[in-house]
Amino acid sequence: MFLNTASPRRSFNIPININLQGARRRQTREFTAAAQEQEWSRGLDGRGGQRARTLLVSSVGEDRAILLGFTMMAFSVLMLFVVGITVVKPYVHSNWGEEASCVLLQADIMEEWVDCRGVSTVPCLRVTVNLTASNQRAFLHLDEDSVLLAPECFYIPKCRMDCTELKDEVLKVKNSLDTHLGNTSSCFADLTRHPRDVILSRKYTLRKILLALMWPGLMLGGGVLLVGLVKLTQCLAHLSSEVRSETAGGRLTSKYTQGNLYKLMRRSSVLSPT
Repeated sequence: MFLNTASPRRSFNIPININLQGARRRQTREFTAAAQEQEWSRGLDGRGGQRARTLLVSSVGEDRAILLGFTMMAFSVLMLFVVGITVVKPYVHSNWGEEASCVLLQADIMEEWVDCRGVSTVPCLRVTVNLTASNQRAFLHLDEDSVLLAPECFYIPKCRMDCTELKDEVLKVKNSLDTHLGNTSSCFADLTRHPRDVILSRKYTLRKILLALMWPGLMLGGGVLLVGLVKLTQCLAHLSSEVRSETAGGRLTSKYTQGNLYKLMRRSSVLSPT
């Protein structure tokens, strides 16, 4: 009797204990997996927040860089407009390109003084030269602008009220030119518009135009380069964020897939008869 009653209890107690221990282990593992998934998702959220803050700061810096680039381009265009009016246009419309040889003949001070900006009158120094190519006489001027300001004057002093100082200054220039009478020098002529005038040097040359256009051109190129680099950086950052999101999505999918497979395997092992 004692053996018969003990043997069925043992046969019933052992499977019950095994099933309870398996259920407890399964619940513990499921809880641990859920906790790990929550921590992993929190980590992703933390990195996402940090990435969002980084993108916010970088977007502010990129906006400022783009604004600086467009400002540089705007100022360079304005400078190019000013240089084009003051330097390029006179050079394009200038016909003082024919180089000639001039012989200094005479330098004298005119008796009639010329008007100086409506404030006073100043003496005029007239210089006569001879063109060796055509054997014609012409009036010598400093540059293109002096031809328009004073048609017959080579040198005009600055506007001052003291007549004695004006005479002394013009006399010094005349005495300096008198020492070069009969000498030959290069000059520039415009036979179509100003056949009786020649200039000693050109004010608007190709070298001066290139120097004047250099700084606006460099500023324009710098602004375009700055905006282009910022746009390239934004494009690369967008591509990098897309790659990271695809990688993170793949990791999350594999994590859930592994968890579901593990659950199915555990259920099948528990439900399968031993």
